[in-house]
Amino acid sequence: MGLSWQQGPLSASAIGHFLTPEPLPQRLLFAERLRRRMRVRFNGTWIADSENVLLLHEPGRYPVAYYPRADVDPQALVAGDKVTRHQDLGETAWYAVHAGDRTTERAAWEFTAPPEHAAAFEDRIAFAWRAMDAFYEEDERILGHAADPYHRIDIRDTSRTLEVRLEDTVVARSEHPVVLYESGFAPRWYVPRADIDESRLTPAEGQTFCPYKGLCDYYDIGTAHRAAWSYRDAYTEVGRIDDMVSFEPDRVEVRLDGRRLETEPGQQVVPHGVDRGLDADEIRSR
Repeated sequence: MGLSWQQGPLSASAIGHFLTPEPLPQRLLFAERLRRRMRVRFNGTWIADSENVLLLHEPGRYPVAYYPRADVDPQALVAGDKVTRHQDLGETAWYAVHAGDRTTERAAWEFTAPPEHAAAFEDRIAFAWRAMDAFYEEDERILGHAADPYHRIDIRDTSRTLEVRLEDTVVARSEHPVVLYESGFAPRWYVPRADIDESRLTPAEGQTFCPYKGLCDYYDIGTAHRAAWSYRDAYTEVGRIDDMVSFEPDRVEVRLDGRRLETEPGQQVVPHGVDRGLDADEIRSR
């Protein structure tokens, strides 16, 4: 999922490899200027606003935005006594974030003495995603984590036949599914509801959230728990899968042109860096 998370090229479980005579270091960090205006809102106040954000890609983590100290409201940062050490970038000082009548402890940090090769991070502040009210690119709210410019989704029509079974029961059969290709994941196949025996789908409790697709609902199929999912109000960018259903090949039998699909290693989503307690209505109002 993007450059350094899930199975991206800088992650620990990358599906590809760099063609170099010597192996790369086990941990390879990548920094780049985001080239997007980003803003941070806390207690109804804009506390950071910058067009010079530096994005850090670190193995196994979502990208993190670092703001020049000059673009952060100096009244918003309250120095604390907590100091930790980043394994690659050195000593890390933590700050409380303050605005109006609200203060949140350990809600921002900076690398106080980064190594020479990471000097670009001097005098830059990062904010804990869950501790802030919201992050924005221009006037549009960004949910979940800083947008990864290397994360891509492509959706394609296909005339291949997809069949889903639970034991001897046909749950779905379609000759016009769509396939969703997402960075770091195996292809995901989505089926129109008209091609599904919806009596076999039982809504399961709980929803998840994808920063790129929206709110996800789940279904049990017989004894197979959360064996199918659907973005019933998918974001406009992925509107072609709106209200379609996809199936977990490790929980029910999914066959594509007669070939049974298997879950590939590393394909299970590992939650990390989730947004602070978002509710469904807040996500829908994005």
